[in-house]
Amino acid sequence: MDRDEAWASVRSARVGRMATVTPEQRPHVVPFVFVVLERGSGRVAYWAVDGKPKRSTDLKRMRNIAENPAVEFVVDGYAEDWERLWWVRCSGTARVVTSDTERHDALLALEEKYPQYAIDPPAGPVVAIDITTINRWEAKGP
Repeated sequence: MDRDEAWASVRSARVGRMATVTPEQRPHVVPFVFVVLERGSGRVAYWAVDGKPKRSTDLKRMRNIAENPAVEFVVDGYAEDWERLWWVRCSGTARVVTSDTERHDALLALEEKYPQYAIDPPAGPVVAIDITTINRWEAKGP
């Protein structure tokens, strides 16, 4: 898998697993839906706090990002044929989007990818992950 194939895999993934860092310096991993956009000279992943049922509106991932913005997320492909396994991991810095234009663009892209958001747009914060590193792996068959 070359870099372009890895990026295409991230763009097309329907769900990822995102890790933030707790104040105790422990990983906190949650599944999330996201969209990636090219902005300026970089790539940015966006996700939003939506209306899906949650234990609390005081989300641990949001508190973690406020304390330490380092974030990683992974998307992967699993198959019983282990020669078809792959994953892509993106590392970056998270920030709450404050620009109305950037928020609008991110929500529009999320709505295009996830029809549920077109019906019930996320009302909570939009978070950007400014991606700095992309690592990839795939099983190599014969």
